[in-house]
Amino acid sequence: MGTEDAETVAPGTCPTANGMPMLGFGTWQHDDPDQCVESIQTALEAGYRHIDTAQAYDNEAAVGEGIAAADVDREDIFLATKVWRDNLAHDDVLETTRESIDRLGVDYLDMLYIHWPTGEYEPEETLSALSELYDEGLIENVGISNFLPEQVREAVDVCDAPILANQVELHPLLPQPDLREACENAGVEVVAYSPIARGEIFDQSEIQDVAEKHGVSEAQVSLAWLREKGVTAIPKATGEEHIRDNWASLTLELDREDIDKIDSIDETQRQVDPGFAPWN
Repeated sequence: MGTEDAETVAPGTCPTANGMPMLGFGTWQHDDPDQCVESIQTALEAGYRHIDTAQAYDNEAAVGEGIAAADVDREDIFLATKVWRDNLAHDDVLETTRESIDRLGVDYLDMLYIHWPTGEYEPEETLSALSELYDEGLIENVGISNFLPEQVREAVDVCDAPILANQVELHPLLPQPDLREACENAGVEVVAYSPIARGEIFDQSEIQDVAEKHGVSEAQVSLAWLREKGVTAIPKATGEEHIRDNWASLTLELDREDIDKIDSIDETQRQVDPGFAPWN
């Protein structure tokens, strides 16, 4: 099983979590507009139906062009973007979200995240703005990102609209069990960015062993492991081969031995750790 199996994984076969496809396409560092358009179109035509971007990525216009170029109906796509930490005052959330929607060339967002609970973030002020956008129908779901367990609980208590997901760095080298448990208890899904640890998983013998056993890539193993944990993954890829290889992870079923081996990795590596992060 490998990239050639990507064609056999139809879009409708991707499992969902509360309506959100559990394998999405991340666009961080898709800085070249033409390449971004091509990658989005390739991903959608390969079967992806969950596209993730952010104001801070400075590629929303290219993402929108890629969506428009693909032969996929807008209503079949779960589209998410994120409000940057400098834009989290109430009125700034409203203004910049409308600007994001315009850049993306769509009428609504399936998910709007608070990118970081830092900077201008004030729970009641920020979340009330997202609730207004939800009530207006401009966003279908409220999301949070990089929230610690106590911040997840606070956001759920404060926000009038339901919170669908918390997007965080999560992979076999940063499994975050306490955070996953807190989100589960709060009724919040978990979305994993950097799900292959920016390539660090390729050097892990445990993951190499599982990949060899199944005849798949290490990336597919990491993505399948996340799915077994009930976590949605949004891997970033640029070229068609990697885009299709990640999509083919949907055909990989790990057994208990595989999962236990990956769980046994005794290493913690956080790849995204800015000084303003709430854990610093």
